[in-house]
Amino acid sequence: MSNRKATREHGFSLVEMMVSVALGAIVLSAAVQMYTKGLGATWLVSQRAEMQQDFRAAANMMTKDLSLAGAGLGNGAAIALPSATNPRYGCDQSGSCYINGAAGLYPQNGGVPYMYGLIPGYQKGPILLAAQGASDVVTAIYTDSDFLLNCYIPKVSAKGVVTFSQPVSPNTWASEGCLPNPNITQPQQPNDAAAGLTAGDVVMMTLGGKTIVAEVTGAVTTTGSGTAQTWSVPFADNDALRLNQTGSGTGLNTASLNATGTASAAPCGSLGPCRLLIVTYYVDITTTPARLMRQVSGHSPMPIVENIAWLQFNYDLFNDSTLGYCVSQPNPGSGDAQDTCSNGLLPNQITKINIQNLALNGTQKGSQFGQGTGYQRMSLQTSVCARNLTYNNNYPN
Repeated sequence: MSNRKATREHGFSLVEMMVSVALGAIVLSAAVQMYTKGLGATWLVSQRAEMQQDFRAAANMMTKDLSLAGAGLGNGAAIALPSATNPRYGCDQSGSCYINGAAGLYPQNGGVPYMYGLIPGYQKGPILLAAQGASDVVTAIYTDSDFLLNCYIPKVSAKGVVTFSQPVSPNTWASEGCLPNPNITQPQQPNDAAAGLTAGDVVMMTLGGKTIVAEVTGAVTTTGSGTAQTWSVPFADNDALRLNQTGSGTGLNTASLNATGTASAAPCGSLGPCRLLIVTYYVDITTTPARLMRQVSGHSPMPIVENIAWLQFNYDLFNDSTLGYCVSQPNPGSGDAQDTCSNGLLPNQITKINIQNLALNGTQKGSQFGQGTGYQRMSLQTSVCARNLTYNNNYPN
């Protein structure tokens, strides 16, 4: 008979098990919190970088357009427009107008509407925040130097139709003085697929000794071939921008215009025809979040950046009569209490555009207008010299 020795194995007690689970939960919770904070920081940095990139792109685009205001419009940067119906801007081919749901009207001088190189729009935009009041709008107008329409000769061929033809010697474009540099040997055709005229474009041309501004209303058609080829462009009445007023004595229907325009191709903005870019910046609140929009001539507007929080301008002007300066005028020429210095002055006397505030909000947790749970707002304050509006160095020392 054998004698066996009994052994006893010990396990964890219930108390030990609960303590272990509690410690493990604490460690796991700390790890999860660290991971969550790291993930949140990564998301925050990426959102901030994206926001900065969008803001920088919008600011660069706006300041570039404003710096070109008036380029190519000639002395004074002011063009008289037909007055039978008020010409307008901020509308497209669909018939919709976008400046706070309405059209922008060109300022008048002596009862005649004028197209200036820069058109301020004091409080013409929507209200983003009641305490701020209405936002501003601004429109810069300049010639398109990339599309060489000035190499062609315009002629009114019918009511509301202009035909563009080639010079006598189209194989020697350089001698016409219309090419910007020797590397370009010939211009694009008026119906070029990439750069040519389309409905909504605005063209400035000299016809019968008059400067005419008109909006393209349809497709360009061609006739002939080779050096005899011509391009017919329709400028029909009832265009979106109300520029094509072909009634008696106005628009493209007067007897003096039924003749060849310039005798030969000429530099754009001098005598040669050229495409105008009418660029309007405004705030759109028809969608959420609010967007900064850019519209060109009679084309559909395009969003530039979302989460726009504020858009405000003021302007510096030079008085040619008194040789004095008017600074920080939010509504120049209006005679309002804050604009008495610039009372009676015109938009082409603006020497500097001050972007008083272009603001963009972060979107964390749906924050709007710098309130609630958002983490930041970006804003721009800068000035842009309108060097193409005035032709003297009329800036304060």
